[in-house]
Amino acid sequence: MNTDGTDEPGWDVDPEDESGTVIAVGRQIRLWREAAGLGAAEFGRAVGYGENLVYKIERGKRIPRPEFLDKADKVLGAGGKIAAMKKDVAEAQYPKKVRDLAKLEAQAVELGAYSNHTIHALLQTREYTQAIFGMRRPLYSEEIIEREVGAQMARQEVIDRTKPEPVFSFVQEEVTLRRPIGGKTVHRGQLERLLDIGQLRNVEIQVMPTERDDHAGLGGSFRLFKLKGGATLGYAEVQHVSRLVTTPREVQYLEMQYGSIRAQALTPRESLAFVDELLGET
Repeated sequence: MNTDGTDEPGWDVDPEDESGTVIAVGRQIRLWREAAGLGAAEFGRAVGYGENLVYKIERGKRIPRPEFLDKADKVLGAGGKIAAMKKDVAEAQYPKKVRDLAKLEAQAVELGAYSNHTIHALLQTREYTQAIFGMRRPLYSEEIIEREVGAQMARQEVIDRTKPEPVFSFVQEEVTLRRPIGGKTVHRGQLERLLDIGQLRNVEIQVMPTERDDHAGLGGSFRLFKLKGGATLGYAEVQHVSRLVTTPREVQYLEMQYGSIRAQALTPRESLAFVDELLGET
């Protein structure tokens, strides 16, 4: 039992998050607690956590874990109403930037992405993603790594869905396939995943060879989202700074650039053969 307020379970609220989900959940828990005639300390002892955590959750400053909601539901006799909030809370735990990207990916009928430093997030294995966040500087805490990895993995559901079936195209710089992030075993697993995903009818993966002397992608990684309503949006990210591109003229530039990049890269069939050959060398 954790009653001293230290090592509290749950996640800190993303400071950039303006969503009211966590605040609403906290308010409901406080109302149920007060209706049951329990003080914060007494309620905390009943669910097995500290009074400090209870106050943080009720003020929307801490995102409760599923097990907290289950215990709260039972102690307060909520009949499943508090436990039912787990899905909303699970989504709120992920960083706002990642949730915003996931929404765009879910709305897209076509997604194009050029990546020049790492394998694109939708194509990564869990081990590869863990290795990336584990080497970030300044160092991430284990809690933040857990959140980031969970968010990345949740986003990949968009590739697995079949109704509606979006179309994906990825152009990976050759160096992203050769860099053994996470070590040899993780590297091999990542290459194998690329070969598996590359077999899907709605996914095309292309490789941009390092030897190309004409390259339209030197400005850095970016993505294009063609949405259901017909609009096209761009998304660019450099270091920890990201920007959604909505101006028609800027989006048009990105579309032209992506078309050139795809034309300069290996074809999807040549690219899968390249990945297979590289896998044989590792």
